[in-house]
Amino acid sequence: MSGLSRSLDALGKFGEAIENVLLLLLLLGMIGLSAAQILLRNFFDIGFFWSDEVLRMLVLWIALTGAVAASRSDKHIAINLLDNFLSPRVLPVARLVTHAFSVGICGLLTWFSLQFALTTREYGDVVLGDTPAWLLQLVLPLGFGLMTYRYLLYCFKDIMALFGRRAAEPGL
Repeated sequence: MSGLSRSLDALGKFGEAIENVLLLLLLLGMIGLSAAQILLRNFFDIGFFWSDEVLRMLVLWIALTGAVAASRSDKHIAINLLDNFLSPRVLPVARLVTHAFSVGICGLLTWFSLQFALTTREYGDVVLGDTPAWLLQLVLPLGFGLMTYRYLLYCFKDIMALFGRRAAEPGL
């Protein structure tokens, strides 16, 4: 294994660790805030006025972080029905088509979510009192952009597999 390959593997593992820690922190934050809000409301008749808005944002963040994490092992968009019926010679072409379609859809979602965040910025929308909404909405183009990048890498691997360079590997 070359030095470059080891470095890329190390970077990949580092990225996975960051994703896993982020998922864990978001989930623990959601559970902790929800539990605190329930306890405060039921036992003390008080609560955090901002908790519902934060929980909605956390749901968005954890959904996109989970989608990015699922895309790292090519499990985000998968219809394995074709695997059972296609011949081994045609299967790489089907994978390439599926990955290319995913690149197109995720790329469009990246573009439109970026336009949404920029429009929100232009109109000066705020959340949580005075926090610019576009800052928290940047998770949309970031998440979809990462998925676009990953599926683009899968396309390159599929193309290399079609030309016999090396076998396609599940996961990056």
